[in-house]
Amino acid sequence: MPGRIVILGGGESGTGAALLAQQQGYDVFLSDGALLKSEHRDELKQRGISFEEGIHTEEAILSADEVMKSPGIPEKSDMVKKIRAKGIPVISEIELAYRYKGNSKIVGITGSNGKTTTTAMTYHICKLGGLDCALVGNIGYSFARQVATDPKQWYIAEISSFQLDDIKTFRPDVAILTNITEDHLDRYDYKFENYINSKFRIVMNQTEEDYFIYCEDDPVTKQYISRYSIHTNPLPFTMQHELNKGGFIKNGQMSIVAGSEKLQMSIYDFALKGIHNQYNTMAAGIAASTIGIRKQKIREAIQSFEALEHRMEYVLTVRGVEFINDSKATNVNSTWYALESMTKPVVLILGGVDKGNDYSLIRELVKEKVKAIVCMGTDNRKIHEAFHDDVPLMVNTASAQEAVKAAFHFSKKGDVVLLSPACASFDLFKNYEDRGKQFKEAVKDL
Repeated sequence: MPGRIVILGGGESGTGAALLAQQQGYDVFLSDGALLKSEHRDELKQRGISFEEGIHTEEAILSADEVMKSPGIPEKSDMVKKIRAKGIPVISEIELAYRYKGNSKIVGITGSNGKTTTTAMTYHICKLGGLDCALVGNIGYSFARQVATDPKQWYIAEISSFQLDDIKTFRPDVAILTNITEDHLDRYDYKFENYINSKFRIVMNQTEEDYFIYCEDDPVTKQYISRYSIHTNPLPFTMQHELNKGGFIKNGQMSIVAGSEKLQMSIYDFALKGIHNQYNTMAAGIAASTIGIRKQKIREAIQSFEALEHRMEYVLTVRGVEFINDSKATNVNSTWYALESMTKPVVLILGGVDKGNDYSLIRELVKEKVKAIVCMGTDNRKIHEAFHDDVPLMVNTASAQEAVKAAFHFSKKGDVVLLSPACASFDLFKNYEDRGKQFKEAVKDL
């Protein structure tokens, strides 16, 4: 198999893929149109992997036998068009990792909202249940890096639709689809159906030995599921009626029937509050049950799970205004996921060190959901240029405290103030953790 592989994009997934490809005997070349993070650059140098940054050399890229494309690079980029025109196969990082995972197994989690929480919770249950597992994909390490440097028996993988677009043989033993919402994706030619097809690719290669866990209450999933040929064991979850197989919540009681044991648990014992988290908890519980984690361990893990810090982390409600810390959103894609899950009017805090951001990715969502933007950074020009036609209220601030005060001023009861910066943090802060902590402090000081 090994030949010349070109890795397009040198973020965590690209660098992880480069390490794995080199280990497996490929001739590897990595190309990133932007500048690499110093830790990724150092790693590539250390391993003697050839790379370029700030440029895409056409000749070097188009001589590939195969291209691994980072999920952040859209199909409409000139380089991708040229690769496609030449007929060079394009794969995603999860496809490459899958090729070399050996006998290990995968729980793959996708969906528009809740997938990060569901992935983290599934991992927490499995870990507590004594499983040899790793958290990979959009959270934790790249899947390819984990396979290359520290292989495990099980991988709990958060997977985006962009990653699913370029799979060929990738097949999770347990697939979870949390839900499908969103119809404004410029990555999918503004066709909701293209995005839906993408999400359902998670079950594309599954067989009757595998499991597909999905939300029966999600209208889009329900409407489209019969259009795909799915050969797997279905395990739905719902709050609307009782099921013989899967999971349901009735009268404040969750029941899961998936593995050899039936699990029952009061929703009042869940560590995470809110209806959306009850759905996430059901999905994670069913997955763990399917794998064979004992029900006592599942129960313990659901009670002890903590929301991820700086990742859609609920901070406080002040006079009816909810504050959410999503400081970990250091790129536009992450902010896109955060906005996508919002159901209330949003005052959005954006800004920091712009890594060549393309804000058009979130423009439709901003138009639809954001009533004011508070910029928090030393140079906010690009944000103003991107959104001045779409958002009536925009203001510049130079600290977390100023940003929180301004956001609170713009909001009213029933709104959400969302810190989801889409940028790196090192203009005003040490790192995204420092930014998140300062934000939380400022909210508590209101």
